[in-house]
Amino acid sequence: MILFPNAKLNIGLNVVSQRPDGFRNLESCFYPVQWCDALEILPADATQFNLSGIPVPGDAQTNLCLKAYELLRADYNLAPVVMHLHKNIPIGAGLGGGSADAAFALRLLNELFGLNLTTAQLQEYARGLGSDCAFFIWNQPVFATGRGDVFQDISLDLTGYGCTVVYPDLHITTAEAFGQLVPQAPAQPLLDTLQQDISTWKDTVKNDFEKALFPRYPVLGELKAELYRQGALYASMTGSGSAVFGLFAPGQAMEPTFPAAYRVWHGLL
Repeated sequence: MILFPNAKLNIGLNVVSQRPDGFRNLESCFYPVQWCDALEILPADATQFNLSGIPVPGDAQTNLCLKAYELLRADYNLAPVVMHLHKNIPIGAGLGGGSADAAFALRLLNELFGLNLTTAQLQEYARGLGSDCAFFIWNQPVFATGRGDVFQDISLDLTGYGCTVVYPDLHITTAEAFGQLVPQAPAQPLLDTLQQDISTWKDTVKNDFEKALFPRYPVLGELKAELYRQGALYASMTGSGSAVFGLFAPGQAMEPTFPAAYRVWHGLL
């Protein structure tokens, strides 16, 4: 059985307060984008985990996909499996690729073993793996609060809009990004600003990590400016970086060009 874990964009990201558990409360719109990994899980005589594609730092045996398997195996009598993850979504890019892989592993295991877990149950398991993992169980646009794991519906439909995502071969860890940031309440609630026409977002929909990371990594601000120069209606860093994306009007020709060393995804939302 095979699925294709997809990335997500953060359309706006406000880090609003410190939590007693050491995490931060945030607000953001999570929006799926079809830049995908590939994950295959099959029955096996002994559990194995294999990787291909983009190298993943660290011990493969600590990968979140295996952790998802072990999390379910603690509650259910799961037989051994072989997992193969082909990594295509850049790492340390703010695109949620690792979280997507973990959530899709839960979904595949649920189907493979006929566990009949509900979406709500799968989301609860996903929350045990990472702050934004639960999003990828439902995998529809949501307004996220809390640690990024509390969701409410949002009436935001960008179907048909063009999207360009650029990863400048720069890995920014979550710890580094948060270490540069002081939480503060936004001047305007993000949910309100997202209801306005996309033409207004350039001035109202912000990612708090930009003001912390752009001075350290000027290439990020340069990429954002270049996407606007090439006609984007809205451009922003996604998540805690370092990928930058631009949204283009439906039907608008998209021909952005970037250095060959960068990884670039073009498509429709």
